[in-house]
Amino acid sequence: MPAATAREMRCNPAMFEVWATGAGIPGLAARHAAAVEQAGYDGLALVDSQNLAGDCYVGLALAAKATTRLRLATGVTNPVTRHPAATAAAIAAVHAESGGRAVLGIGRGDSALAHLGYAPAAPAVFEHALTRIQGYLRGEDVPFEADANLDSLGLADAPRASRLNWLSRELPKVPVDVAATGPRMIAIAARLAERVSFAVGADPARLRWAIDTARAARRAAGLDPAGFSPGAWLNVVVHDDAEQARRLGEGGLALFARFSAMHGTPVGPASDADQALLRRVHDAYDMNRHARTGSQQAALLSADFARRFAVYGPPGLVIDRLRELLALGIERFLIVGASIGADRELARTAEARFVREVLPALRG
Repeated sequence: MPAATAREMRCNPAMFEVWATGAGIPGLAARHAAAVEQAGYDGLALVDSQNLAGDCYVGLALAAKATTRLRLATGVTNPVTRHPAATAAAIAAVHAESGGRAVLGIGRGDSALAHLGYAPAAPAVFEHALTRIQGYLRGEDVPFEADANLDSLGLADAPRASRLNWLSRELPKVPVDVAATGPRMIAIAARLAERVSFAVGADPARLRWAIDTARAARRAAGLDPAGFSPGAWLNVVVHDDAEQARRLGEGGLALFARFSAMHGTPVGPASDADQALLRRVHDAYDMNRHARTGSQQAALLSADFARRFAVYGPPGLVIDRLRELLALGIERFLIVGASIGADRELARTAEARFVREVLPALRG
């Protein structure tokens, strides 16, 4: 199947997007989505981690009926726990129910696979699955896998390929947004997806490297280097005391720091000190304390590292940092706020201040 065309991949939004992130909590999904829309966010991404949260597609479908403009995404799914056809069908159904507001967020997989005993999908496995998912979402015939055995049934007639026959032709294609950190994943995403959201931290040098890596991959493939939409997963907590902000967000920061050294080798530009810290986070990472405040991996994060890798501090500082990243060409922020286990009242206050003091300033 061909790579995504330049027309499919180009994204020229009227303004940048700010997405909230969270989990599909049964009984709360619709109410949460309505609150996110009311707060002024552009989108909501729900994690796909079956052992840690409710089903993301159920949550997104409920969110679709509780909102009118909010974009809805998996944040993120993976190529292993569902067949590519099932993944495409699920997000296409959300797309139809929401009137064309769905986005498929996908990565290699992390906690969803760890809780099944597996490591993240290899880049080659991811590329194969993404190619097939894109075929389904375009309404194409997708060839059967090499191990298909339908012929053994001796049917009089049978499908010769796989297709989502019910896919709506009245809606635009579901865009795919790949969460990527390392150079191989960034290159795959840049060639095959409409959107690439980098999980490399908030350091402008690292994001500039990620954008350049994506553009180089598209150029090498004979594609328009600017024909994709760059975004960023960011740890952001608003508090007048930067150290208090760090403590509130340390679980998520440790999670994303680990992505930059998933198998023990740091990727992207980093000082010797940062490389050493990333290795320590990798070596100490306790998946049973994934994304949680007070974990042993979170305890390793220095204030200096947090200051650069995340966006923690008073509103003015947060606004300036985010504007700096917008100037790089980032078109989308996926905001990861206070961590699981953080003080609830402080977390609510930090979220409210982001909505009240940061979002309007960015829009202005």
